[in-house]
Amino acid sequence: MTTQSRPATTAIRTTREGMVVANRGRTTAIKLIILILASAFALYPVLIVIGASFDPRNTLVGGRIIPANPSLANYQMLFSGSQTPILRWLLNSVVVSSISTVIILILTTLAAYSLSRFRFRGRRTTLLATLIIQVFPTVAAMVAFYLLLDQLGNIIPLLGLNTLGGLILLYCGGALGANAFLMKGYFDTIPRELDESAKVDGADEWTTFTQIILPLIRPILAVIGILSFIGTFNDFLLPRVFLRDANVYTLAVGLSTYIGNNFAVNWGIFAAGALIGAVPITIMFLLLQTQFIGGLAQGAVKG
Repeated sequence: MTTQSRPATTAIRTTREGMVVANRGRTTAIKLIILILASAFALYPVLIVIGASFDPRNTLVGGRIIPANPSLANYQMLFSGSQTPILRWLLNSVVVSSISTVIILILTTLAAYSLSRFRFRGRRTTLLATLIIQVFPTVAAMVAFYLLLDQLGNIIPLLGLNTLGGLILLYCGGALGANAFLMKGYFDTIPRELDESAKVDGADEWTTFTQIILPLIRPILAVIGILSFIGTFNDFLLPRVFLRDANVYTLAVGLSTYIGNNFAVNWGIFAAGALIGAVPITIMFLLLQTQFIGGLAQGAVKG
């Protein structure tokens, strides 16, 4: 290479590096703009609800993110109403969601482990059937659910209509389906050599499952747990149909009473209750967010 060609090569290389740096900067700027817009789109409804909860006008008309005269009047009315026991509703929702989540995790884990590790006739058909059942909406089985709880309540009153036990029973009945499919995919990512090594050491199937496999599936347990808890906590249809007494209302049904009155729609109080109801879900997600992200990504690797 001659002396004259070296500066030209260096100039070309410098130009290319500059173009690469410029492209990277442009890409970063575009990503940053998209991130800001997406964040604003996601946070705007939350900010509106927060502003409405501190707005003493108790209305959404002319509402702003920062109210003109913010106060705690809506929260005081929320907790002082004798006909609207907000803490009782919140406790009912937490109890129903917690118990349902634990039972759902047990049923889903056992079913997914069986479908992943055992080979038996009808295994694939069973998995597909559980998914197909989830296609039908809950409304289609509402009459059957009502008759089931009505007749079951004559035998076991705690599992009948207008009881939290009956509502938990309905939630647990739909525990499989997508949850079992997702957890099975996670089980498939765990090497079978671990099972074989445990059997060589003399461990039976239950010991292998509880002592070796179960500690490895904490991420997917967090995923199923969070999804189940949020789904049951925010559900409105089933508790609205099967719960009649205000003392056994869940939070979603109880808060609907503030906006279900045609003569007094209390949006401010409703917003305050909605923020209080978001606290358990937020705490649960913050505690399990690391496991949730890892389990959600790995559970979709295999089907």
